Formats: sequence, structure tokens, C-alpha cells
Amino acid sequence: MVEQELKLHVSKEAYAGVEKDLLRGRVSRIRLQAFYFDTPARDLIRAKIALRLRREGEQWVQTLKMPGENSLSRIEFNHERPTPDLDLSVYAGTSVAAVLEKHADSLTICYETDVQRVFRETRSGQGLVEIALDTGVLRADSIELPISEIEFELKRGQLAAVFTLGKKWQQTHGLILDVRSKSERGDRLASLSAELKAIDEQTSEHQEPARRQVIAKFWSARAAEGIVLHPKIQGHAAIAAVSAECLDQIIRNAAILAEVDTAGVYQAGAAEHVHQLRVGIRRLRSAWSFFNGIAALPPEDLRAEIKLHFAKLGGTRDDDVLKETLLPVLSAAGQPPLTLDNGPIAPETENVALSRAFQSWLLDMLAWVVLPAAPVTLPATLATPRERAALAVAAAKETPVAGLSTTRSRAMQARDALRASKALPSPETPTPAVVAALEPSSPTGAPAGRALATMIKIQKPLVLKDALVKKLKKWHNRILEDGLQFDRLSVEARHELRKLGKKLRYALYFTESFLPSARLKTYRKQLASVQNILGEMNDLAVARDRFIGLCDTQPSAWFACGWITSRLDALTLEACAAFKRLSRTETFWR
Repeated sequence: MVEQELKLHVSKEAYAGVEKDLLRGRVSRIRLQAFYFDTPARDLIRAKIALRLRREGEQWVQTLKMPGENSLSRIEFNHERPTPDLDLSVYAGTSVAAVLEKHADSLTICYETDVQRVFRETRSGQGLVEIALDTGVLRADSIELPISEIEFELKRGQLAAVFTLGKKWQQTHGLILDVRSKSERGDRLASLSAELKAIDEQTSEHQEPARRQVIAKFWSARAAEGIVLHPKIQGHAAIAAVSAECLDQIIRNAAILAEVDTAGVYQAGAAEHVHQLRVGIRRLRSAWSFFNGIAALPPEDLRAEIKLHFAKLGGTRDDDVLKETLLPVLSAAGQPPLTLDNGPIAPETENVALSRAFQSWLLDMLAWVVLPAAPVTLPATLATPRERAALAVAAAKETPVAGLSTTRSRAMQARDALRASKALPSPETPTPAVVAALEPSSPTGAPAGRALATMIKIQKPLVLKDALVKKLKKWHNRILEDGLQFDRLSVEARHELRKLGKKLRYALYFTESFLPSARLKTYRKQLASVQNILGEMNDLAVARDRFIGLCDTQPSAWFACGWITSRLDALTLEACAAFKRLSRTETFWR
């Protein structure tokens, strides 16, 4: 069976309100004690398998889970057991049988959970959803993590039901989206426990620093990961896959910054989490630019809102660069002491991950990624302008506007579609394709719009790879056009060039499965050289503005301004040379 659920973290401050709302209906209560099995080498988790025995009240249940098609879905096999003993024979003939048989003798309990669950079901027009509030602990040997979460599991109906309900609770109680499963958290906790044990067995003065290092690694930021797109994937599926990877990076770093596991105990969130959160947002926005005109994008309001959240995250990163990177260099060059404030928006940055608005945006984006939708594709190379206009007319015929009669709606939309196409002659002289689109039906009796769409797709099928590579070439050419005259560009033009370079770099990672690896590696290396120079110039420009603001009260800040100006001049020459090298680099396309 397929399990589909949305999980939100419940903070200590929100718990009472969540419990009160849950108790408004008739609830059930149950204690769940689970033991998760794997080998010491973590062979099951490497095979993306989670295996547990759980006592549900008085009944033991053996469960095997594997990833589903998205972050809300799990493939799940449940078997009741008379005793707390594994029976791997129930998986005979399945895709996991070989892995389990190979490691059967090495399986051992790696971690466990002890949870009190309060749950009830609720119905809506979209479906039947179980709401479950879980509180308890996740334990590996002597170390523990708290469990405080509410799950919305779809029992019957549309997956949209869990988002509708989940967002209502999120907005009411300030809940935090957390995509990590109990098994994922438990596996990492078991690995941490093993590392700490190994350190404790040592007797050296480096023991405590080593413990701090592995604990910090446990809470490390989630960086970008690779994406493999199938050669025949369609536009909507491709942008959904890319968006899912970017969004996962955003959600996981935001959860750590929101202290879902560590509130009041340990300060896990750090500058690197803010940086990687920003990287995730930049990658997502770059994906929207990259797929624009090729696949349907998220609604405009979602694309606009993230700019506001992104802006609030910028101050901390700029402050870290200034204090940790630039000031030591300036001091070595002879900079007199300076007194700096704590940065412009550090407190606001800490609150972004916790804010209802940001968490609501995350839920809306996740819904856009995982909910089934018609693969609306906008293929710029699929058809001629006339054919695209004909498709618009056909679509207008099949989609009446609310409040208008069908006849009038079709006529008005057909007129608008014709006038919107600059490539068409006047509406009084439509082309044969448009005339065909306006006919009531095709010769076969099918709606004309569908028949025309089918006809055009057969004539010129869209190859996503070709469309994406075409966009990559366009960006490459634009970068060289401006980069080869870099020393003559304005500050604003240089800034736009740097942003386009970032977009191209991210887009190359999105499409690396389409491109020749050897050429791509060489090109990336040279593009990275350009980006490093432009990135340093941007950091220096931001820092110089900061120092200029100090000059009235701390005249020694003029030293920093002068040093930065000199460095920017040198970097300008380096950038010109780097762009010339990029222009001579073998391109990434075949």
C-alpha cells in the first residue's frame, strides 16, 4: 500500500493549542513502541529500506517502508506478528527479498521510538484524513531526540485534502514543516551514537573537540544535491523534479534554523544553514527562469512572495563575510581598529524560518510540486506562432468563462487569442489552421482543439532536452556578450551579469544528465572561476558601502574604502581575463 501524509513539527509553545483543537472531536489514544532494524554497516538504509517491529497497544506489527513518488509518499507493507520477532519470509518474491536475504543474519536493533499518539479522523469534500498528534522520544543507545509532531494522513480521497487541513493548522498554531521521517532521524542518531562511542573509547586530550565536531556534523546544513532527469521526461515532470530538490534543501535548512529538535537545548542553526537556505531559494528561482516558456511555472504570487523572505535572509550572510573573511585581510594590510555593529537584520533573519508566512509559502510550494496536475507545457519550439494561436483559440472553445454564456465566452476568448498573436494577420483573414480551430468538431467527431493539438504534436514533438540546451546556449552567449566588455559595464550591468552567471551554473546542474560530462566539467571549472571573481567583487562592494557609513564617526574606515577600491580595480582586470578564457573554453553541448 501507499502511505501519504504531511508532517508538521509542534513546538512546546504550540502544543497546548494543538491538543485542544484535536480534542474537539472524538479521539483515540495508543502507545506505539517501535524497534528499527538494520546492519551495523547500514545496508538497509543504503537500499532505501526501513524495517521495524512496532507494538501497537497489545498487537505487534512488522512494517517495511520504501520511498514513494514524492516526499509525502511511502510504499508500506504491514504484517501482524504474534511475537516481537522478524519474519522476512513475508517478502519472498518482492523487489526487496534479495537485499533482506543477503543481510538477514546481520540485522540488529539500531534505534527505537516510544510514542503516545492521540488521533481522530476528519472528513471534507476532498477526502478522509487522519490527524495524529505524536509525542515521545527517538532513542539510539543513550542519546535521544524529542518527537513532537502532527501528521495528516490521507485515508481516502484527494491528496489535496492533507494540504488544505495541514495549512489550516499551520496558520492557526505556527507549525513547522518537517520532511524527515522517524526512520531517517533515527538512522542518523544511531550513526552519531556509534561515532561518539568510538571517540569515548579514546583517551586523549582531543576527545572533547572531537565530540563537538561530530555533533556539529550531525546538525550540518543541507547542501544542494544532484538531479537526474530521464531523457524522455516532459516539461512539467522535469520542473517538478527540479523544484522538489531545491525545495527539500530549503525545508531542511529552515527546520534546523527553526530548532525543531533543539529548542532551548542546543543552538544547531548556524550561518551555513542560512547560506544554504539562500542557495536553495536562488536555485529554485533560477529553475523558474530556466523553464520559463518551456513548462508551466508556479503561480505568480508564489514566485513573488519568496523574494520578500529571501531579502530578510541576506544581512546575516553579508555580516559573516565582512567579519570572518574581509576584516582579517584588512587587519593584515594595516587597517586600524574599527568598531562594527551586529549587522543590519540579524534578529529578523532568525525569525524567518519560524514565521507563519514563510512556512505557509513552503506548504503552498510543496503542494504545487506533489499534487497531480495536467502537464501544461509551453513549448516555444513546438509550433509556429500561428499554430500556438490556434491552440489558444481551441483552448478558449473548451473552457467557458464563468458568468458568460458558452457561445459568447468562446467568441470573446477566440477574438482575444487572435489579437494577442502578433504573428497572425488581421482577424478578418484567419489562416486555415485558425479556421480549423474554430470549427465545431474534427472530422472524427473529437473536439477541434484536441484534434489540432494532437496534429501539431505529431508534426513537431517537443524534445525537452533540445529546448533546455537552447536556453543554456542563449544564456552562455549573453554572458560572453557582456563579459567580453566587462571593464566598460556599469555597476548595475555587472550585477545582472553575475546573477545570470549563477543561473547558468545552477541550470547546468539541473541538466547535467543531458550533457557530455567531460566537456561539462571543463566548462564548469572555467565558469566557476568567473563566478568566484564576480562574487568577491560583490562582497567587496557591499562591504565598502558599510565602511563608507562609518567614515563620519570612524575616519580610519577610509583605509578600508581605499583598500577595497584598489582590490576592485585589480579584480576587474582578472574578470576580463577570465571571460576571455571562458570564451575559448569548449562548450558544454554536443
